[in-house]
Amino acid sequence: MPHPLGIELLTVLGMGPVEHVTLAADLGCRAVSMGLSQLPFNPHGYPAWSLREDAGLRRELTAVMRERGIVISIAEGLGVSAEIDASERASDMDLFAELGALRVNSVDMGVERERALDQLARLSEMARERGMEFSIEFCPVFTFRNLGEALEAVRYIGEGDATVLIDSMHFFRSGGTVRQIAELDPALIGHVQLCDAPRKGRGDYMQEAMRARMIPGEGELPLREFVDALPRGQTLGLEVPLFAEAEEGRPARDYVSEIVTKTRELLA
Repeated sequence: MPHPLGIELLTVLGMGPVEHVTLAADLGCRAVSMGLSQLPFNPHGYPAWSLREDAGLRRELTAVMRERGIVISIAEGLGVSAEIDASERASDMDLFAELGALRVNSVDMGVERERALDQLARLSEMARERGMEFSIEFCPVFTFRNLGEALEAVRYIGEGDATVLIDSMHFFRSGGTVRQIAELDPALIGHVQLCDAPRKGRGDYMQEAMRARMIPGEGELPLREFVDALPRGQTLGLEVPLFAEAEEGRPARDYVSEIVTKTRELLA
Protein backbone atom coordinates (compact mmCIF):
# COMPACT_ATOMS: atom_id res chain seq x y z
CA MET A 1 0.00 0.00 0.00
CA PRO A 2 1.60 3.30 -1.06
CA HIS A 3 0.12 5.32 1.80
CA PRO A 4 1.23 4.42 5.34
CA LEU A 5 -1.51 4.72 7.94
CA GLY A 6 -1.45 6.42 11.32
CA ILE A 7 -3.85 6.41 14.27
CA GLU A 8 -4.83 9.90 15.45
CA LEU A 9 -5.21 10.94 19.08
CA LEU A 10 -8.95 11.54 18.76
CA THR A 11 -9.54 8.01 17.45
CA VAL A 12 -8.36 6.30 20.64
CA LEU A 13 -10.58 8.40 22.95
CA GLY A 14 -8.33 8.89 25.97
CA MET A 15 -6.12 5.79 25.72
CA GLY A 16 -2.66 6.16 27.28
CA PRO A 17 0.19 7.07 24.90
CA VAL A 18 2.16 3.82 25.29
CA GLU A 19 -0.97 1.74 24.64
CA HIS A 20 -1.82 4.01 21.69
CA VAL A 21 1.59 3.42 20.10
CA THR A 22 1.45 -0.31 20.79
CA LEU A 23 -1.99 -0.60 19.19
CA ALA A 24 -0.89 1.34 16.10
CA ALA A 25 2.16 -0.90 15.70
CA ASP A 26 0.14 -4.09 16.22
CA LEU A 27 -2.17 -2.98 13.39
CA GLY A 28 0.72 -2.33 11.02
CA CYS A 29 0.50 1.45 11.16
CA ARG A 30 3.51 3.74 11.07
CA ALA A 31 2.50 6.82 13.04
CA VAL A 32 0.34 8.40 15.72
CA SER A 33 -0.73 11.93 16.47
CA MET A 34 -0.07 12.80 20.08
CA GLY A 35 -1.06 15.33 22.71
CA LEU A 36 0.69 16.00 26.00
CA SER A 37 -2.34 15.21 28.14
CA GLN A 38 -5.49 13.13 28.05
CA LEU A 39 -8.35 14.64 26.07
CA PRO A 40 -11.35 15.89 28.10
CA PHE A 41 -13.44 12.80 27.36
CA ASN A 42 -12.71 9.24 28.29
CA PRO A 43 -15.60 6.86 27.59
CA HIS A 44 -13.46 3.81 28.33
CA GLY A 45 -12.35 5.10 31.73
CA TYR A 46 -8.62 4.88 31.04
CA PRO A 47 -6.26 6.02 33.84
CA ALA A 48 -5.45 9.73 33.68
CA TRP A 49 -2.08 10.60 32.11
CA SER A 50 0.09 13.61 31.37
CA LEU A 51 3.32 13.67 29.38
CA ARG A 52 3.98 17.14 30.77
CA GLU A 53 4.06 15.96 34.35
CA ASP A 54 5.43 12.42 34.02
CA ALA A 55 9.03 12.19 32.83
CA GLY A 56 8.94 8.42 33.31
CA LEU A 57 6.01 8.15 30.93
CA ARG A 58 7.92 10.22 28.36
CA ARG A 59 10.87 7.85 28.62
CA GLU A 60 8.60 4.82 28.30
CA LEU A 61 6.85 6.33 25.27
CA THR A 62 10.16 7.15 23.58
CA ALA A 63 11.38 3.59 24.14
CA VAL A 64 8.24 1.91 22.78
CA MET A 65 8.19 4.16 19.71
CA ARG A 66 11.79 3.27 18.96
CA GLU A 67 11.17 -0.44 19.55
CA ARG A 68 7.99 -0.60 17.46
CA GLY A 69 9.01 1.78 14.66
CA ILE A 70 6.31 4.39 15.30
CA VAL A 71 6.74 8.16 14.91
CA ILE A 72 4.65 11.09 16.13
CA SER A 73 3.39 12.48 12.84
CA ILE A 74 1.84 15.59 14.40
CA ALA A 75 2.06 17.24 17.80
CA GLU A 76 -1.44 18.25 18.88
CA GLY A 77 -2.80 20.81 21.33
CA LEU A 78 -0.78 23.85 20.21
CA GLY A 79 -3.61 25.87 18.72
CA VAL A 80 -3.88 29.64 18.49
CA SER A 81 -5.86 31.11 21.37
CA ALA A 82 -7.11 34.55 22.33
CA GLU A 83 -5.96 33.86 25.90
CA ILE A 84 -2.49 32.33 25.34
CA ASP A 85 0.46 33.89 23.55
CA ALA A 86 2.57 31.68 21.29
CA SER A 87 5.59 32.29 23.53
CA GLU A 88 3.80 30.41 26.32
CA ARG A 89 3.94 27.24 24.18
CA ALA A 90 7.74 26.99 24.44
CA SER A 91 7.85 24.31 27.14
CA ASP A 92 5.30 22.16 25.28
CA MET A 93 7.33 22.56 22.08
CA ASP A 94 10.42 21.42 23.99
CA LEU A 95 8.65 18.27 25.16
CA PHE A 96 7.41 17.39 21.67
CA ALA A 97 10.91 17.87 20.30
CA GLU A 98 12.21 15.58 23.05
CA LEU A 99 9.67 12.98 21.93
CA GLY A 100 10.83 13.27 18.32
CA ALA A 101 7.60 14.70 16.88
CA LEU A 102 7.97 15.36 13.15
CA ARG A 103 5.53 18.24 12.89
CA VAL A 104 3.53 20.68 15.00
CA ASN A 105 -0.09 21.11 13.95
CA SER A 106 -1.94 24.29 14.85
CA VAL A 107 -5.58 25.30 14.64
CA ASP A 108 -7.26 28.62 15.38
CA MET A 109 -10.67 28.58 17.00
CA GLY A 110 -12.17 31.75 15.59
CA VAL A 111 -9.33 34.06 16.67
CA GLU A 112 -9.18 37.49 15.01
CA ARG A 113 -7.39 36.95 11.70
CA GLU A 114 -4.46 39.35 12.10
CA ARG A 115 -3.64 37.95 15.53
CA ALA A 116 -4.02 34.41 14.24
CA LEU A 117 -1.54 35.03 11.42
CA ASP A 118 1.03 36.57 13.74
CA GLN A 119 0.65 33.79 16.31
CA LEU A 120 0.91 31.08 13.65
CA ALA A 121 4.07 32.69 12.29
CA ARG A 122 5.61 32.67 15.76
CA LEU A 123 4.61 29.04 16.38
CA SER A 124 6.14 28.10 13.02
CA GLU A 125 9.39 29.79 14.00
CA MET A 126 9.41 28.02 17.38
CA ALA A 127 8.84 24.64 15.72
CA ARG A 128 11.61 25.24 13.20
CA GLU A 129 14.04 26.23 15.97
CA ARG A 130 13.40 22.79 17.52
CA GLY A 131 13.80 20.83 14.30
CA MET A 132 10.08 20.23 13.69
CA GLU A 133 7.90 21.11 10.72
CA PHE A 134 4.72 23.18 11.06
CA SER A 135 1.23 22.76 9.60
CA ILE A 136 -1.99 24.78 9.69
CA GLU A 137 -5.34 23.01 9.88
CA PHE A 138 -8.42 24.61 8.35
CA CYS A 139 -12.08 23.97 9.12
CA PRO A 140 -15.39 25.59 8.11
CA VAL A 141 -15.83 27.06 11.60
CA PHE A 142 -12.23 28.20 12.20
CA THR A 143 -10.69 31.54 11.22
CA PHE A 144 -9.14 29.82 8.20
CA ARG A 145 -12.19 28.09 6.80
CA ASN A 146 -10.97 26.34 3.65
CA LEU A 147 -7.90 25.31 1.71
CA GLY A 148 -7.55 28.65 -0.03
CA GLU A 149 -7.54 30.60 3.23
CA ALA A 150 -5.08 28.17 4.82
CA LEU A 151 -2.76 28.61 1.84
CA GLU A 152 -2.95 32.39 2.32
CA ALA A 153 -1.71 31.83 5.89
CA VAL A 154 1.09 29.60 4.59
CA ARG A 155 2.16 32.31 2.15
CA TYR A 156 2.11 34.87 4.98
CA ILE A 157 4.44 32.69 7.04
CA GLY A 158 6.54 31.54 4.09
CA GLU A 159 6.02 28.44 1.95
CA GLY A 160 9.25 26.88 3.18
CA ASP A 161 8.19 27.33 6.80
CA ALA A 162 4.59 26.09 6.85
CA THR A 163 2.28 23.60 5.15
CA VAL A 164 -1.40 22.71 5.37
CA LEU A 165 -3.01 19.84 7.21
CA ILE A 166 -5.89 18.49 5.15
CA ASP A 167 -8.66 16.75 7.07
CA SER A 168 -10.97 15.00 4.58
CA MET A 169 -14.18 16.01 6.39
CA HIS A 170 -13.16 19.66 6.78
CA PHE A 171 -11.86 19.76 3.21
CA PHE A 172 -14.99 18.49 1.46
CA ARG A 173 -17.40 20.26 3.81
CA SER A 174 -15.63 23.56 3.04
CA GLY A 175 -16.17 23.11 -0.69
CA GLY A 176 -12.94 21.33 -1.60
CA THR A 177 -12.63 19.18 -4.69
CA VAL A 178 -10.39 16.30 -5.70
CA ARG A 179 -9.10 18.45 -8.55
CA GLN A 180 -7.78 21.00 -6.05
CA ILE A 181 -5.73 18.26 -4.39
CA ALA A 182 -4.38 17.00 -7.71
CA GLU A 183 -3.29 20.53 -8.69
CA LEU A 184 -1.79 21.43 -5.30
CA ASP A 185 1.99 21.54 -4.97
CA PRO A 186 2.80 18.37 -2.97
CA ALA A 187 5.32 20.33 -0.91
CA LEU A 188 2.43 22.30 0.62
CA ILE A 189 0.76 19.19 2.08
CA GLY A 190 2.15 18.54 5.54
CA HIS A 191 -0.29 15.95 6.87
CA VAL A 192 -3.58 14.33 5.92
CA GLN A 193 -6.33 13.10 8.21
CA LEU A 194 -8.85 10.62 6.83
CA CYS A 195 -12.42 9.87 7.81
CA ASP A 196 -15.74 9.57 6.03
CA ALA A 197 -18.91 11.58 6.56
CA PRO A 198 -22.17 12.61 4.90
CA ARG A 199 -21.65 15.24 2.20
CA LYS A 200 -23.90 17.75 3.96
CA GLY A 201 -24.06 18.75 7.61
CA ARG A 202 -26.89 17.84 9.94
CA GLY A 203 -26.52 20.24 12.84
CA ASP A 204 -23.70 21.75 14.89
CA TYR A 205 -20.52 21.31 12.88
CA MET A 206 -18.07 20.70 15.73
CA GLN A 207 -20.41 18.21 17.42
CA GLU A 208 -20.64 16.37 14.12
CA ALA A 209 -16.85 16.49 13.67
CA MET A 210 -16.45 14.94 17.10
CA ARG A 211 -19.28 12.41 17.13
CA ALA A 212 -20.47 11.71 13.60
CA ARG A 213 -17.32 10.83 11.67
CA MET A 214 -17.51 7.52 9.83
CA ILE A 215 -15.12 4.74 8.85
CA PRO A 216 -13.63 5.38 5.39
CA GLY A 217 -15.89 3.81 2.79
CA GLU A 218 -19.06 4.07 4.89
CA GLY A 219 -20.00 7.68 4.11
CA GLU A 220 -20.41 9.89 1.06
CA LEU A 221 -16.99 11.49 0.60
CA PRO A 222 -14.97 10.55 -2.54
CA LEU A 223 -12.10 9.22 -0.45
CA ARG A 224 -10.59 6.84 -3.00
CA GLU A 225 -10.26 9.65 -5.55
CA PHE A 226 -9.03 12.01 -2.83
CA VAL A 227 -6.27 9.64 -1.75
CA ASP A 228 -5.31 8.86 -5.36
CA ALA A 229 -4.73 12.60 -5.88
CA LEU A 230 -2.35 12.86 -2.91
CA PRO A 231 1.44 12.56 -3.22
CA ARG A 232 2.53 8.93 -3.22
CA GLY A 233 3.66 7.82 0.22
CA GLN A 234 1.67 10.49 2.08
CA THR A 235 0.83 9.25 5.58
CA LEU A 236 -2.90 9.12 6.26
CA GLY A 237 -3.84 9.71 9.88
CA LEU A 238 -7.11 7.95 10.66
CA GLU A 239 -9.24 10.35 12.69
CA VAL A 240 -12.41 8.38 13.35
CA PRO A 241 -13.64 8.73 16.96
CA LEU A 242 -16.40 6.13 17.31
CA PHE A 243 -17.99 7.48 20.48
CA ALA A 244 -21.11 5.33 20.19
CA GLU A 245 -19.03 2.15 19.93
CA ALA A 246 -16.93 3.18 22.93
CA GLU A 247 -19.93 4.17 25.04
CA GLU A 248 -21.55 0.81 24.31
CA GLY A 249 -18.46 -0.89 25.75
CA ARG A 250 -16.87 -2.22 22.58
CA PRO A 251 -13.09 -2.55 23.14
CA ALA A 252 -11.01 0.10 21.39
CA ARG A 253 -8.74 -2.54 19.86
CA ASP A 254 -11.76 -4.05 18.07
CA TYR A 255 -13.12 -0.91 16.48
CA VAL A 256 -9.74 0.65 15.70
CA SER A 257 -8.80 -2.60 13.97
CA GLU A 258 -12.02 -2.37 11.96
CA ILE A 259 -11.19 1.22 10.94
CA VAL A 260 -7.73 0.17 9.71
CA THR A 261 -9.00 -2.95 7.92
CA LYS A 262 -11.81 -1.15 6.10
CA THR A 263 -9.54 1.73 5.10
CA ARG A 264 -7.07 -0.71 3.58
CA GLU A 265 -9.90 -2.45 1.73
CA LEU A 266 -11.13 0.88 0.34
CA LEU A 267 -7.68 1.90 -0.87
CA ALA A 268 -6.52 -1.50 -2.15
